[in-house]
Amino acid sequence: MGVGRRGPRQQARGRPDTRERHGGGKRPAQGASGAPAGLDAVFGVHAVRALLDRGDTPRELWVQEGDAEQRLAELVEMARRGGARVLVRPRDDLERLASGASHQGVVAFCPPLCAESEASLWFKLEAWPLAAPPLLLVLDGVTDVHNFGACLRSADAAGAHGVIVPKDKSAPLNATVRKVASGAAESVPVYQVTNLARALARLKTLGVWVLGTAGEAETALFDADFTGPVALVMGAEGKGMRRLTREACDTLIKLPMAGSVSSLNVSVAAGIGLFEAVRQRRGGQP
Repeated sequence: MGVGRRGPRQQARGRPDTRERHGGGKRPAQGASGAPAGLDAVFGVHAVRALLDRGDTPRELWVQEGDAEQRLAELVEMARRGGARVLVRPRDDLERLASGASHQGVVAFCPPLCAESEASLWFKLEAWPLAAPPLLLVLDGVTDVHNFGACLRSADAAGAHGVIVPKDKSAPLNATVRKVASGAAESVPVYQVTNLARALARLKTLGVWVLGTAGEAETALFDADFTGPVALVMGAEGKGMRRLTREACDTLIKLPMAGSVSSLNVSVAAGIGLFEAVRQRRGGQP
């Protein structure tokens, strides 16, 4: 019957061989850059290591020739053991593929990420399996991939149980998001809903208290109750939440701003809100 109450509120064994093939089968077709077609590129040491630590072995791993081969030897060996095809490529190949992103000498190619369905969200909430009440982050109109990735990273760090986004006016789960999120894009469930206002209304029927953030709110974020089932709604920078989203919230809260700036980056604000929930759920202990 829903989720409960609503408050009153690893060492390498040699140099990777560009001719190696692991895991059997034919190599995927190549795109214009030489990268495997139909796969997403995941850039950077932390993001790639997060994949391997979870057992999500990439289909193919590119390592920059030179010093990176030795520096990333352990990571390369992990990928090999999992069955990844490991190739040593010139730096220019990685630079061209990353299009300015910081690849740190390694790129993994994995199947694209897909958001979970709205139905899976309701199924999970209706048969909530955890002792802790759900903590959800809702992003309304956050289209910048860097902000989206940073929000996912904050959600993962705070132990949030999922991030809800609308099908329209939302950043895609692409390579940049995965790089910025440093593994959180794979670990935090992202639920895509058709109509955000309607989804918030249903959250409320399932016992989730919906807290929307707005600069004009009278209640400070630190005075809100995050101890029960909560969905924290963040709007896009500048525009904030859309009208229907705002009207679907139980109450509006704000971050008290003492300086000259009127607002914070959405990922920073989301992190503050989520960790206030963590503080309260630990009984106010630091």
